[in-house]
Amino acid sequence: MADDSTTSPRDLADAPVYETVIIGAGFAGIGAAIRLQQAGVEEFVLIERDTRPGGTWRDNTYPGAACDIPSRLYSFSFAPNPEWSHTYSGSEEILRYIDRMVADHDLDRRIRYRSTVTGVVFDEPNGVWEVAIEGAEPVFARTIVVASGPLSTPGYPDIRGIDEFTGTRMHSADWDHDYDFTGKKVGVIGTGASAVQIIPELVERAAQVSVFQRTPGWVLPRLNPAVSSRTRKAYKRIPLLQSAARTAWYWGHESVALGVVWNSPLTRVVEAVSKANMRAQVSDPWMRRQLTPDFRAGCKRLLMTSKYYPALQKDNCRLITWPIARISERGVRTVEGVEHQFDCLVFATGFEVSKQGSPIPITGREGRVLGDEFARGAYAYRSFAVSGYPNLYFTFGPNSGPGHSSALVYMEAQIDAIVMAVTTVLRRNLAVLDVRREAQDQHNADIQRRLTKTTWNSGCSSWYLTEDGFNATMYPGFATQYVAQMRGVDLTRDFTAVALDDRASHARVSRV
Repeated sequence: MADDSTTSPRDLADAPVYETVIIGAGFAGIGAAIRLQQAGVEEFVLIERDTRPGGTWRDNTYPGAACDIPSRLYSFSFAPNPEWSHTYSGSEEILRYIDRMVADHDLDRRIRYRSTVTGVVFDEPNGVWEVAIEGAEPVFARTIVVASGPLSTPGYPDIRGIDEFTGTRMHSADWDHDYDFTGKKVGVIGTGASAVQIIPELVERAAQVSVFQRTPGWVLPRLNPAVSSRTRKAYKRIPLLQSAARTAWYWGHESVALGVVWNSPLTRVVEAVSKANMRAQVSDPWMRRQLTPDFRAGCKRLLMTSKYYPALQKDNCRLITWPIARISERGVRTVEGVEHQFDCLVFATGFEVSKQGSPIPITGREGRVLGDEFARGAYAYRSFAVSGYPNLYFTFGPNSGPGHSSALVYMEAQIDAIVMAVTTVLRRNLAVLDVRREAQDQHNADIQRRLTKTTWNSGCSSWYLTEDGFNATMYPGFATQYVAQMRGVDLTRDFTAVALDDRASHARVSRV
């Protein structure tokens, strides 16, 4: 096989070329680094824009921040942690777990901190990606893992006057820990997964909390018992016991898919449990009506909390369901003409999820720009590779989102496929390992057909969908099906390979 490109190869004689560059040092980047290392890939580097690893769990340090997936399942099977203190872990404990993985696998020396990637460009004749870094020399690599994550950039709502507020403004993913809420009047915009954790904490501290709700969500109780020291010792002494507990949680969550991924009789069961939980916790019939969704359970993310409803009924908390007209210098004006004045506005409005465009500027073969191709909605082959962008792989790429299970179950399956692709490029000394367009198109046609039958595409507005209703976010099935999909990646059938020719033989691998 030979490279048939007519482009002259760039002289890389003085440029060290890594085997792999991993963009992002959150869960996905750290997990990919561990698995690549275990597969014998040693010459790699992680590029991280912050000063420490952790990704979304480093950034989300708001009061009450915690995971709504059990700790046993929200961790890597290849890096078990027998020391989880509770069934559901808080952000600090999750961050300690990430730090422990970094330390156990000696990854800190491989991470370049304070390095923001501004773009990546494929040099096809050399079979090398050039990674541009703000304020620094570019880095070159045979393969790229884009592990920047979908929940990395805080998202603000499109509300008129949002920059006019003269009080304190903060986002759930950019929390100001120096701000004292004591005696303050606080407005919270958003009632999603972060908001229902923040609001109970603010109600305990602030003089008054006003919650602006656009649409209510389905709320299920979250019981969070401590893990006894005896159980932790048993997990440490008998790893198979912890593995069995993880498996039990896995299949429990798989059963939940029947009620939240598809509109089925079990969906009514989920809704009935949620309504019973509301009746038990909310005494006022009018408030219950305001808090009852008008869409099927699962269409938006289920909210797991036992503290949110009681907090809304405290004397210093009020629920406001009038739509917001604009934000003013002193607070929030709603459409009925009332201005609600605050000392502080908290935006619990999630993240800028890349359903269109790409997380960073990416230029592939023949000058193709991924952001342009994704303009009408993102797509990929089995969520991890895109035709025309060889040797570049995504974690949490298009249509890999879980609606009922742990993101890390999906992430592990992606990482295993990525490791297989990366080691194939290196072992066979390939300039190009590129997805066949027809394989990609066939996969995405099947995904979009299956999505039409899910609750996510049943009519509600959510962050899963683009403005015109295209779903580039979620995977329409069980986690078991997703894992099987990734294990079924066929690099011989679904990819084309081009060998690295003699023109690029001088490109040398960097010693880290």
